[in-house]
Amino acid sequence: MNDIGLALRQALSMLVTLDPSLVGVVLLSLQVSLGAVLIAAIAGAPLGAVLAICHFPGRRPLVVIFNALMGLPPVMVGLFVYVLLSRAGPLGPLGLLFTPRAMVIAQALLVWPIVVALSRQAVEDLWIEYAEALRSLGARWWHAVPTLLWDARHALITVLLAGFGRAIAEVGAVMIVGGNIDGVTRVMTTSIALETSKGNLAFAMALGFVLLALVVLLNALAFTIRQRTMPHGT
Repeated sequence: MNDIGLALRQALSMLVTLDPSLVGVVLLSLQVSLGAVLIAAIAGAPLGAVLAICHFPGRRPLVVIFNALMGLPPVMVGLFVYVLLSRAGPLGPLGLLFTPRAMVIAQALLVWPIVVALSRQAVEDLWIEYAEALRSLGARWWHAVPTLLWDARHALITVLLAGFGRAIAEVGAVMIVGGNIDGVTRVMTTSIALETSKGNLAFAMALGFVLLALVVLLNALAFTIRQRTMPHGT
């Protein structure tokens, strides 16, 4: 019990003094996760909008697949990216394995289905409301997609926050493709796992507090956005 109390005091001291090692891990985590969410947003939101308003053969199976992929096991993504980026893989010559870029790719693949599925739902709700008006103006689907995405921007922010929460708390995929190299690819989740196994509870606790604070902040932001965009009186 005394050891836990000492570790807690040391963890709080690291947070207050902004321990350089702690800050470095946190900044790398934010850099990787934000980069992954940006890529997933660019590749996912327009696709989600297309699935919402366009009807074509195979659309329904695609919707089902993306919904299912929201629960994709991170270790499977990590294994897939590892095979792609390994020396024997098709992207091996790029030398991306065990770098932050490999971690961004893995997290982007994890977040992408979430962005696609939730964006589709948000845009589909608007399409039901605005379809007739847009059709009467002669708008084609490539005109409707950016219009509806802009109108759904507040909902899409909460979608991206959900994606970021998934990315920042992920450990399996980034451990596989990043290698958890100190000062290079060690992020908060992998550091917590490593430092706990080493018995360095103070550092693990400090990172845990930061991770918990980020999760609470993300949920608070999402709740605030939902409250502000809800019609008055609901």
